[in-house]
Amino acid sequence: MSFENLGLSAAILKAVAKQGYDTPSPIQAQAIPAVLKRQDVMAAAQTGTGKTAGFTLPILELLSQGTPAKRGYVRTLVLTPTRELAAQVQESVATYGKHLPLKSAVVFGGVSIQPQLAALKNGVDILVATPGRLLDLYQQRAINFDHLEILVLDEADRMLDMGFIRDIRKILSFLPAKRQNLMFSATFSDDIRELAKGLVNNPVEISVTPRNSTANSVEQSIYAIDKTRKSAALIELIKINDWHQVLVFSRTKHGANRLAKSLETAGISAVAIHGNKSQTARTKALADFKRGAAQVMVATDIAARGIDIDQLPFVVNFDLPQVPEDYVHRIGRTGRAGASGQAVSLVSEEEGKLLREIEKLIKRQISRNVLPGFEANFNLADTQLTSGAAKKSTGRSTNSRTKSSASGQDNKIHQRRSNKGEQKSQGGHSTSESAATNNRPPRRQKPLVDLGPKFANRAQTPKSTEPATDNKASKTRNPKPQKAQTAEGVASTQKVDPYANARLKLKSKE
Repeated sequence: MSFENLGLSAAILKAVAKQGYDTPSPIQAQAIPAVLKRQDVMAAAQTGTGKTAGFTLPILELLSQGTPAKRGYVRTLVLTPTRELAAQVQESVATYGKHLPLKSAVVFGGVSIQPQLAALKNGVDILVATPGRLLDLYQQRAINFDHLEILVLDEADRMLDMGFIRDIRKILSFLPAKRQNLMFSATFSDDIRELAKGLVNNPVEISVTPRNSTANSVEQSIYAIDKTRKSAALIELIKINDWHQVLVFSRTKHGANRLAKSLETAGISAVAIHGNKSQTARTKALADFKRGAAQVMVATDIAARGIDIDQLPFVVNFDLPQVPEDYVHRIGRTGRAGASGQAVSLVSEEEGKLLREIEKLIKRQISRNVLPGFEANFNLADTQLTSGAAKKSTGRSTNSRTKSSASGQDNKIHQRRSNKGEQKSQGGHSTSESAATNNRPPRRQKPLVDLGPKFANRAQTPKSTEPATDNKASKTRNPKPQKAQTAEGVASTQKVDPYANARLKLKSKE
């Protein structure tokens, strides 16, 4: 099948041909016809499958057949989780819509809002946005969605992971009910399907890659490396293999900065990209990496979303991701469009559990290798791969054991607290009775001294509790507070009236 068979106009086909494409990818072959029929779509497609063109091309076709956007209005909204991905989608729109009389814009945070306000003033046919900046613009009444025709959620799973669910629901409340909805996600998790319930209507479901699988074109390998020697090992691998255009994943922003500095010190040009970098710095770093000015780019997971580099040859996991699914996202950056790629992971002893979780997820054992001169003082055990059902069962039992263990610790603490409560309680009440008693507000105990006429209605001094001799108390100028036991066994403090005994003697004489 060729793009000519998909029902696209000559103007779009011309732009596609100029990019060197003649055959649609599997996701494009399935998504484009469905979108052109104005059907809602749920597509499971990982990075590098051509999913961006899968919705960009048919949207351009549909919009070119309608009325251009009016002043202040938006016809299509594309939501993305990160600035980099938003810029990538906008670039795709501009590239394939080059020969069409359509207007597009991209808005995201980290840059001045004024140019974005100006771009939206006359209306746009396609708006690519991140949720936060979109809400800012909407609150400033810079956007009107009354004429919205199409909504796209790109990398919906990542938006949920990043905590955008509330922003997404808020944005959905602004949009007209009658619209076409397209949702693209790496996986169809339960959370994604829950979100889809209130979004898509009788969608066409498309899945071009088995869930949580990795491309066969990516060669995966592991090196067991002591944690303190990872930087040196990475430098060794890059130098002895003469690697260029290496995307390295770091778990933290500070770790990315440290690693980039270590590489620079070793004579390897490197840049770091993460959330603490300004948008200008991130754009420059990505541009330097793409054109080869930087040999290595160290990135965090969130910052790497949207990085689209054709035929990226190497991906290195300097730190294994905490979430196994992120491993699939990471190595999906290489081995695209049929090209080969290499994914290398440097695994410390502490990351053994994370490795096992990843291998269970992708249902394959990753090749273990040894880097001469960096032999680790530990071994990475093979992962016992199980069937999907058995794996899920194991996961549940593990969770049960964890919860049971935590519950057992809580019970021990509760028991110790209960025992203390029983020792303090009167009458030998049971633990449950003691707990019930403790839930009641404490009773006010009668003080052991006369508080004077002002408090006569609140407390009376019982005769039986009068101290036999209290001369010291009466002679003391600044008596110490006296503690009285409350109903809960907690000592409360009452100040002693220095004239109490004098009043008692006067009463006895009367």
